[in-house]
Amino acid sequence: MDVSDLLTEAYDRLPELVRSAVDGLSPEQLRQAPAPGANTVGWLIWHLTRIQDHGVADLLGEEQVWVTGDWARPCGMTADPYDTGFGHGPEQVAAVRPENGQVLLDYHATVIERTRRYLRGLRPADLDRVVDPSWDPPVTLGVRLVSLLADDLQHAGQAAYVRGLIQRA
Repeated sequence: MDVSDLLTEAYDRLPELVRSAVDGLSPEQLRQAPAPGANTVGWLIWHLTRIQDHGVADLLGEEQVWVTGDWARPCGMTADPYDTGFGHGPEQVAAVRPENGQVLLDYHATVIERTRRYLRGLRPADLDRVVDPSWDPPVTLGVRLVSLLADDLQHAGQAAYVRGLIQRA
């Protein structure tokens, strides 16, 4: 298996995790925090998709899907390219108000397809390219792609857990 196939296989696990977290939840359930100040399923899925969208767009040197498409409005937000959810407090989490689960699924599907297209062209030597020299050690493409995936997988697991709490309440 080459590097492109390996990374595509890893990222291709995300859509089913995202789908299983939001499928069948009402808009109210997507916005429901399991405890005061906790993250909602809607926010977690929005956030993991925003992180991937932001990161891959940066690697491509292109605009984010969040900015170029009509994704912000059905989430009750503006298309701010810098708002990915990092540092959000309870009020900002509550402000992510997807009108339904399908908008989150469609946004994620658009982002993951762009990610797949990017991954298809990768060669092993590409992974050593420095993409962020401001860190010590500098961040390589391989490290960035693994970091994005790890963050997405963690948040998908959190969304599944929150879903379970909401459904059992």
